[in-house]
Amino acid sequence: MLDPHAFRLDGKTILVTGAARGLGRAMAIGFAVFGADVALCDKLGDELADTKETIEVFGRKAQTAVLDVRNGDAVKEWVDSLGQIDVLVNNAAGTFHGQFMDASANAQKALVDANFTSVTHFIRACVPKMPSPASIINITSVEAYRAAPGFGIYGAMKAAVEHLTRTLALELSDRGIRVNTIAPDGLPTPGDGDLYIGEHDDYARKLALGWGDSDDICGAAVFLASAASRYVTGTTVHVDGGSNAARGWMRDGEGNWVP
Repeated sequence: MLDPHAFRLDGKTILVTGAARGLGRAMAIGFAVFGADVALCDKLGDELADTKETIEVFGRKAQTAVLDVRNGDAVKEWVDSLGQIDVLVNNAAGTFHGQFMDASANAQKALVDANFTSVTHFIRACVPKMPSPASIINITSVEAYRAAPGFGIYGAMKAAVEHLTRTLALELSDRGIRVNTIAPDGLPTPGDGDLYIGEHDDYARKLALGWGDSDDICGAAVFLASAASRYVTGTTVHVDGGSNAARGWMRDGEGNWVP
C-alpha cells in the first residue's frame, strides 16, 4: 500500500542546477516545501540569493554557489565541498534562435556545453556522493521528441540527454540510483522571452491544457525525487499540457483539433 509519506523528502539533500529563476527556482522551492534541504547553483547571483531566502522561509537549509555549469573544474570543486547528495536535478540549460547553417563553431560548442556537457559534469561529480537509493532527474524539453527548426543543436542536445538518461538508468542501477527525465513545454519562464517565434496565441493552440506556469513542474519533480517513484527509472514524464501528444495538431478558431 502506498504511504502518503512516500512523497515526503525529509532528510534528503537535493542539488538543483540553474535554480535562480524559472523551473529551477520552482522545483527548488517545491522540494523545500516537501522537507528537503537544497544545494543550488546558477550564474545569476542576485536571483539565486532570492531563491535561497525563500527556501529558508520554509525552515530548510540552502547552500548556494555562483558558477558556470559548463566549467567542469568549478562544478567538481563545488560538489566536492558538499556532503551527501540524495537527488541531482540537471536543470541548467540555454539556447537561442538561429538556423543550423548559420551557427559558428563557437556557438555550437556553447550550446553543446550548456545543454549536454554540463549534465555529464554534474553526474560524474555527484554519483560518488549519492547513497542508495538516490535519484537523478534530467530536465530535457519537448524539442527532444520532435523537429526543432531554429533550435537544431539545442534540440539535438536535449535528445542526447534523454538517450543518456536511459543508458544511465541501466548503468547506475547497481548503485541504487534511478535516472529519469522531465520534458516540459508550455511553462513560460523569464529566459523564454526572446525565443518565441510567431504569435503567443498561435502556440497556445497546440496546448490541450493551455499555458501553464513554472510551478506546474513541481509535482513531477517531487514524485521522481521521492520514494513514491522507487520503481520508475529510464523514463520521461512530459509536463507539457499535451504538447507532445499534439505534435502537428492544433485547435482552429472553433476549438476543433486540426492537422
